[in-house]
Amino acid sequence: MLEVGELTLETDKEGYLKNLADWDENVAVEIARAENISLSPAHWEIIRSLRIFYQRHQIAPANRALVSLVKKEFGPDKGRSAYLMRLFHGSPAKTAAKIAGLPRPDNCL
Repeated sequence: MLEVGELTLETDKEGYLKNLADWDENVAVEIARAENISLSPAHWEIIRSLRIFYQRHQIAPANRALVSLVKKEFGPDKGRSAYLMRLFHGSPAKTAAKIAGLPRPDNCL
C-alpha cells in the first residue's frame, strides 16, 4: 500500500502500482521518496519519456532499452548506464518504471 495524501493506493510486494491509472505526479513523488530519491528536472524528463514509451508500446523497457531510449531522446551524455544509475540507483529501469507508475520491466533482476 502507498499513502498519498488521503488516498491509499494498492501496490504489489515490490511497490509497483497495481492500478496504473492511480499514477500522477504526486504519486511519483511519494514512490521516489520511498526509494530515497528527490525528483529533479533530470528525473522528470526520464519519467515522462518512459510514460510516452509505455503508451506507445505497452511495455516498460529493460535497462539496455532504457539506455537506448534516453540516448536517442536526450543525447549520448545522458544515454549511459552510469548517468541513469546516478539518478535512479541500483537497476535504473526498475526504479524509474516504478516511479513512473509503470509495471516492472521484463528481464530486470
